Amino acid sequence: MTTPLPRHLRRLTGQNAIVTGASGAFGGSTVAVLRHLGVNVIGLDRKPAPGVIGCDITDDEQVRQGVAEAVERLGGHLDLLVHYAGVGPAVDIGRAPDVHVHQALEVNLLGTWRVTAAAMPALLRSRGRVVITASLLSHLQLPFAGAYTVSKRAVTAYADCLRAEYGSHIGVTTVYPGYVDTPIHDSSRATGVALDGLVPAETERDTVMAVVRAAGAGRAPRDVASTALGTAGLHLFRHFPGTTEQIASFRIGLLLADGAFADAEIAQGLHARHGSPATQPTAS
Repeated sequence: MTTPLPRHLRRLTGQNAIVTGASGAFGGSTVAVLRHLGVNVIGLDRKPAPGVIGCDITDDEQVRQGVAEAVERLGGHLDLLVHYAGVGPAVDIGRAPDVHVHQALEVNLLGTWRVTAAAMPALLRSRGRVVITASLLSHLQLPFAGAYTVSKRAVTAYADCLRAEYGSHIGVTTVYPGYVDTPIHDSSRATGVALDGLVPAETERDTVMAVVRAAGAGRAPRDVASTALGTAGLHLFRHFPGTTEQIASFRIGLLLADGAFADAEIAQGLHARHGSPATQPTAS
């Protein structure tokens, strides 16, 4: 006997969806869940695969062609657009923007913008829904995550503006995952400044199900965190930014005193500014 779907997910059955970053951790899992729920899904990703169109979302023409092909494969009807494509380079926010900073803005912000714009005619026809994945780090300042934080804060502003101008005809939800161990953190690990164990961890499933529930809700929720702790954190970060900055500064000081990031070249300036042991001269 087949178990009936929860009521809040039944509306998804038979819908048509596009998912960006569909070959990645979040995207691949979301595609699988949506298909299980009876959704027709086409993915977009730099890495093409069965059901996933190869598309670099930093390229205007590839986005136009990729979205047009996806909508065509879906029979010209689009109900749902889910954004996952993103990068998270490690940078020193006090240095001039480098190629990694430009990539974060191009992928995380402008890529989201490009794909949404290309899909907008189809979404307006169906009065569809857009789910934009931001991050709790869009409101929490942690060392070396500046490019990611700035781009994701910009993504939340984009979602808010989209809701203000198009919310009468489409639903817009912003989802705020916490720290999830996925390949997006490979860059910071390689640089020696990974956040593993430094902030509360969430699971891939937390994010995927938050997105799916938002997509299936009768009315598009405005802002959604992935967990109860994430919801509390989002409230703190957004409504008490001064307190958040004080807590983050205190935590960073403790980490540096314990030698965190001591072997990372990018962190030497931060250690020096905090006068932490990692940069203190040794006695002769």
